Amino acid sequence: MVKLNKIYTRKGDDGTTGLAAGARRMKFDLRVDAYGTVDEANSTIGLARLHTAASHPEIDAMLFRMQNDLFDLGADLATPETGKPLPYEPLRIVAAQVDRIEREIDSLNKSLAPLKSFVLPGGSKASAFLHLARTVVRRAERLTVELAAKPDEQVNPETVKYLNRASDFLFVAARAVNDNGAADVLWVPGQNR
Repeated sequence: MVKLNKIYTRKGDDGTTGLAAGARRMKFDLRVDAYGTVDEANSTIGLARLHTAASHPEIDAMLFRMQNDLFDLGADLATPETGKPLPYEPLRIVAAQVDRIEREIDSLNKSLAPLKSFVLPGGSKASAFLHLARTVVRRAERLTVELAAKPDEQVNPETVKYLNRASDFLFVAARAVNDNGAADVLWVPGQNR
């Protein structure tokens, strides 16, 4: 159980932050950047949910599950494998979480109008915020992939899969809240030449 009694500790005043197992890293460290961006994505989903709660309760419930998963994913990234035993079982993203998102994508996608062009973010407030969340998740994915490519870092492969599916889900959800794609704003190539 997480217990936070004191919010400031002054330990980060030197520009470092603590990973879950206690190791200190610079606040600009790639691992910290990756899980910090996951946190940012979670916050943008929270903004989107302000506009989905009443109008799209099924999608809102999916987004709530995703927010919880993203906290799991941040904990996973904040607890790198070191080969040393920990006094607790670290939280890891598992394939079942990725599978659930795929099922949710498939469920929402069934009702969507087929795309004939790329979609511009907008249409409705909910859709615009979901597109914003999608782009932040994509950035988190890029950072996590970069981290995984470093020979001295370990990253659970399910985190990369989850982030990839999460951005796909947010794209489909953005279209779903736009009257199943009918209110999508479509890209017109070269329109303003």
